[in-house]
Amino acid sequence: MAVITNGIIEGSLPDELVKLLLSLASKWGDSIDVSKFKVMPLKGAMTNEVYSISWPTKVQDNHRTVLLRVYGEGVDLFFNRDEEIRTFECMSLHGYGPQLLGQFPEGRVEEFIHAKTLSAADLRDPEISALIAAKLREYHRLDMPGPKSVGLWDRMRNWLSEAKSLASREHAKEFCLDNLEKEINILEREFSQDNQDIGFCHNDLQYGNIMIDEKTRSITIIDYEYASYNPVAYDLANHFCEMAANYHTDTPHVLDYNKYPGLEERHRFVRLYLTSADHQPSDAEVEKLAEDAEKYTLANHLFWGLWGIISAHVNNIDFDYMEYARQRFQQYWLKKPLYINVDG
Repeated sequence: MAVITNGIIEGSLPDELVKLLLSLASKWGDSIDVSKFKVMPLKGAMTNEVYSISWPTKVQDNHRTVLLRVYGEGVDLFFNRDEEIRTFECMSLHGYGPQLLGQFPEGRVEEFIHAKTLSAADLRDPEISALIAAKLREYHRLDMPGPKSVGLWDRMRNWLSEAKSLASREHAKEFCLDNLEKEINILEREFSQDNQDIGFCHNDLQYGNIMIDEKTRSITIIDYEYASYNPVAYDLANHFCEMAANYHTDTPHVLDYNKYPGLEERHRFVRLYLTSADHQPSDAEVEKLAEDAEKYTLANHLFWGLWGIISAHVNNIDFDYMEYARQRFQQYWLKKPLYINVDG
């Protein structure tokens, strides 16, 4: 038995969670002893704490498993929790991701998906990468409730305001926070196009948010905290940037941009993304979307750099958020001259 207190498992589970679990077990016809709950932490999450909870059923040698998500401290600064829950429920209705089984004050209980969470290496597997590309295209076409306008730029400005209020004077100077609103304005002006494809984007396409059923080879994209309508090129850029990360090492915050996908790999992914039953993309289409995705890596670096600064001040998860932010900002300033006319 365990309780989650500031990211540490100890003692006994919160009463509200126990009541919820007992209610679910009763609904499913399980007769359980609370002392038989088995709680296991799941690694790789950086916004929330995630655990599996299992218990024996009436069937011999059979166990029931659910997923417990405990909300990270201060993460409501990043997104509206009520909107995130609505997105979660709507995704379930569309047949995507896990079902919401119940909520309690500190978190929620979800359906446990019996599939393999991808590893960093899996993103580079050509077969798996092709499956991700096809699933992502399908995801972007979802018709979700709420405004269909681009949410990226206003969210970044809100995060910049939060980062300024939290950062020390030294960090504010190091990360040029006083100049970043100008940078966001430049990116919005340079990248906004009347003909760009806007879709429902996940915005956090790291390998830990992608699962594969190894029997059916079907892909499931999970965790929708940051999901919103955005240019699809931005989501592709986010996925490419995540190939530099491995969150299951002794230094999970360290990014290796030698692992960023090369031109051929990016073009292959984009071609598979654009291909559908009734459409075979031209070389020009592939090149255009791949180029747009490369430009949007700049927005990704600012987005997650600001996230890192805020997280360093509000989240207790064992992760060096500030060093992560430092690397994202370094990449921004390094790559900016490639895609923005600096003199202009």
